[in-house]
Amino acid sequence: MYAVMGITGKVGGAVASTLLAKGEKVRGIVRNPEKAAEWQKQGVELFKADYDDVDALTAAFTGVAGVFVMVPPNFAPTPGFAETKATLKVLHEALSRALPSKAVYLSSIGAEQASGLGLITSSHLLEEAMGDLPISHAFLRAAWFIENSAGDVESARNEGKVLFQLHPLDRKFPLIATADIGKAGAETITQSWTGIRHIEVAGPEAYSPLDIAEAFADAVGHPVEAIAVPRAEWETLWVSQGMPEGRTAPRAEMVDAFNSTWIHFGVPGTEHVDGTTSLREVITQLVTRG
Repeated sequence: MYAVMGITGKVGGAVASTLLAKGEKVRGIVRNPEKAAEWQKQGVELFKADYDDVDALTAAFTGVAGVFVMVPPNFAPTPGFAETKATLKVLHEALSRALPSKAVYLSSIGAEQASGLGLITSSHLLEEAMGDLPISHAFLRAAWFIENSAGDVESARNEGKVLFQLHPLDRKFPLIATADIGKAGAETITQSWTGIRHIEVAGPEAYSPLDIAEAFADAVGHPVEAIAVPRAEWETLWVSQGMPEGRTAPRAEMVDAFNSTWIHFGVPGTEHVDGTTSLREVITQLVTRG
């Protein structure tokens, strides 16, 4: 039995699907069991536990061969990442009580850096907080999610354009499909090892914003232009899309770190896994569902 957090999301769901396909038993840790009813029909044992409930999480982590751990994403954190730190404190306590033999964590490219990460600081804090537990750890440092382009489906289809903060438009960045992250997580959690592993997880190749626009053009059936949004206009754009005013700085710092190559793959001492899902496959799926 493997416990999986985030099973109703894309990455956790892909971990669970891969484990089930391998004939493994899965315990899905959920905040709302009703939203996971389809998983229960597939044989998943559902276990209700909120991220702030140390007793429930301890019970969920107990009696399993391994745990897949995710921290809820927060795209507009308060200064100092107080929410992330509170969640990590609860997760650390629950894992220290349950002591599963191993845990696999969703981390991020760049998490080895101690500063200049913006939103990815949460992944750095995760790796820093959990490493002292007396269990085997594997941190999956995933590339930029291709599914981040889901919000661009409407503009690609209706306006023939996609706005990018990643610059320059012809630079290829490491991207990854969430399905491939989930597969890597499931493969890793069923392996045996001791100590701490850091695993870079990327797609079959790197892609540029121009590549993304071209994939959208193929999917929607008409030309799609890639437009670079000037740095000075990012905050206004994000606030217009729903981000709280005054809370956009971590997001901007993260994008700056990608654009400057401060965040990168090829870190010494890391393993590397390449997925098989192409950019065009994911963009086509997004357009079809959108």
